Amino acid sequence: MQSIYRRLGAALLGAAALLAAAPAAVQAQDLAPNAMIEKVTQDVLGEIRSNRGVQAGNIAAATEAVDRVVMPHINFPRMTAAAVGPAWRNATPEQRQQVIAEFKAMLIRTYAGSLDQVGDLQVVVLPMRAQADANDVLVRSEVRGGEQPIQLDYRLQKTPGQGMGWKVYNVNVMGAWIVDSYRSQFQKEISAGGIEGLIQSLRNHNRKPS
Repeated sequence: MQSIYRRLGAALLGAAALLAAAPAAVQAQDLAPNAMIEKVTQDVLGEIRSNRGVQAGNIAAATEAVDRVVMPHINFPRMTAAAVGPAWRNATPEQRQQVIAEFKAMLIRTYAGSLDQVGDLQVVVLPMRAQADANDVLVRSEVRGGEQPIQLDYRLQKTPGQGMGWKVYNVNVMGAWIVDSYRSQFQKEISAGGIEGLIQSLRNHNRKPS
């Protein structure tokens, strides 16, 4: 399962969440979430496959691409709070910001390291059922091009205020929700050393050579 996350993480999680690649005439917030995912996924996969640095396995180039293109369009506060679990309520504002920053850095490293493995994978977005005024939706898709289709589902929330649009806060790969997977890891660190222990563990992980 970990290898699946590494191979699909950046190209699929990030591509689906990306808003910036949509042309100015078609703003992402004007699209239904499944239509946005379908269009932007194709745009981003095309960009990844044309990036020579990513194709060469250049981690610096991949990291820059993921941070610039993907990460601004993920709901990090909600994703991080869900991954931390009950301990989030007792964390100070400063601790919360530190966990968010380190969690983001970890995701960037993980996904950047897998960008050059996208190959000829294709994402097919499945029909979506949701109320027209829904602010929280599930978009299902399949990754095709391998031996068998891979289930890939997205949870998206419509964010209010400036920059309003759909943002991803969880991803399901073959029945395993990524936030749940991180929560089990985070709970071990929190049980051993509290929130500060989790922050230090994430920092140590992010300082390791790529």
